[in-house]
Amino acid sequence: MDPQLSVIIPNWNGKRFLQECLDSLKDQTYSHFETILVDNGSTDGSADFVRQRYGGFVRIIQNEINLGFAGGTNVGIRNAKGDYIVLLNNDTWADPLWLQELVKAIDVDSEVGMWGSKIYSYYQRDQIEAVGELIYWDGLCRAKGQFEQDQGQYDQMEEIFFPPGCGAMYRKKVFDEIGLFDEDFFAYADDAEIGIRARLAGWKGLFVPKAILYHKNSGTGGQHSPFKAFYVERNRFWITIKYFPFPLLLFTPLFTILRFLFQAYGALSHRGAAGKFTQIYSPWHLIGILFKAYGSGLRGLHKMWEKRRRLSGLRKVSFGEIFGWFIRFGISAKEISLRN
Repeated sequence: MDPQLSVIIPNWNGKRFLQECLDSLKDQTYSHFETILVDNGSTDGSADFVRQRYGGFVRIIQNEINLGFAGGTNVGIRNAKGDYIVLLNNDTWADPLWLQELVKAIDVDSEVGMWGSKIYSYYQRDQIEAVGELIYWDGLCRAKGQFEQDQGQYDQMEEIFFPPGCGAMYRKKVFDEIGLFDEDFFAYADDAEIGIRARLAGWKGLFVPKAILYHKNSGTGGQHSPFKAFYVERNRFWITIKYFPFPLLLFTPLFTILRFLFQAYGALSHRGAAGKFTQIYSPWHLIGILFKAYGSGLRGLHKMWEKRRRLSGLRKVSFGEIFGWFIRFGISAKEISLRN
């Protein structure tokens, strides 16, 4: 019998995206799955639209408030019936073979607990958005292959650090073992947090090149918005507190300072994410967001430290393997800061 999948779509005021996303799910060649839309207190009529148009195809769970990506996803996981959890952003279009290809990769390696899709830009169909994730030495993550033209360089199945959350599949038993998404993260870097936690518990990630998605990047939160900048930086800091070995944790501020130097150059030269941000907002606005992010991060320091203590028993890998991740799946300060 084919494994059952539970496709979970967190949604907040994403009515404008939902028809294309859900129609692409209805066109999947693999049919043994359920679709769960977790609506995070939308005010744009998202839930009513889906209820009227998609009837029994989509199970709708309505939250009274916005619980963020992490909280909304957790609601979906708790209500899922499948052996495998598939996360899908509402601003995506899935190739008809997407789920079928993910399922075909299940038996490749029993140590794999996470599978990643080949994600393209929705607006530039030959431009790669993500084929897995990379990590910098201070915990900031960036999509592997982002902004590259597809010339067949990522056509082979290979191990990845962890998959981007906009189109990832997980064994349900991974969540049973390590717990659900950290709801304090709310949005952004939550896929990194759960991915690193799964890796510490001994699970691997696998990239599936024929499982194809097209993504309207940050369609809900905004690609270069203050909202995104705050959560990316705050949550990056929390990841280091929760999971980094002490020697690396001590040197993390130096790596962050180096990254800030490159980002400052990017802000002035209009390169990288900082450069795109300062084309819309002032550099002082960006500095203010950083202060706000670290203020929030420090206020949550005690809570993250307590979570570090509680989760320490999950670790099944050596410190040498952890440092090896930064070599195998690492990215430099220059590249993470300045690449367009």
